[in-house]
Amino acid sequence: PPDWAYEMGFSAAVGGLVGSRLDFILQNYDEVSDDLLGNIFSGTGLVWFGGLVGGAIGVFIWAWYRGYLGTALLDLCAPALALGYAVGRVGCQLSGDGDYGKPWDGPWAMSYPDGTVPTTEEVHPTPVYETLAMAGVAYVLWRLRNRLTGGLLFALYLVLAGTERLLVEFIRRNEDVALGLTQAQLISVGMILAGGIWLTASSRGDRGEPAAA
Repeated sequence: PPDWAYEMGFSAAVGGLVGSRLDFILQNYDEVSDDLLGNIFSGTGLVWFGGLVGGAIGVFIWAWYRGYLGTALLDLCAPALALGYAVGRVGCQLSGDGDYGKPWDGPWAMSYPDGTVPTTEEVHPTPVYETLAMAGVAYVLWRLRNRLTGGLLFALYLVLAGTERLLVEFIRRNEDVALGLTQAQLISVGMILAGGIWLTASSRGDRGEPAAA
């Protein structure tokens, strides 16, 4: 039903906002603990992975309530997740919220002197890179939406989105946490592995099916 699309979108938005705020607060607790309540309701400080988890939980609760749990739901969400990420990075670029990259003196380097996390140093405009990359991912997923079913479109999303974030992190300012990788990269590796295993297992399963008589 058409109304379900609005319900699902609202559930994802609420869950995503809550998750992204909680993730930001947990990662920056020492800096925000003096005014915890104020930071909870602040308009800045949103972490995408927290938003992804929160949004997924919101949609899961909605789907459970509506009796719509299944791989079809995952495939339905895949292009929207990629497009939502691309649009979200436009906001990061406009606000200069610290998601920009490392210092760089290349031809399209930018500075963010008026950003919420200002810098006068020229840096990689990584939000622009991510907007373009994830818009491309959204386009690919949309074109394949009728060819990949049974959760495979979502599996491909995991691989593509994970790869994009893994690579862009090499030119962002986040600190390494383990194995020379940032927290976002470790999560991205998990996404790539999960999606790759899903796609591989499905491919092998299809080849192993007996031919129809």
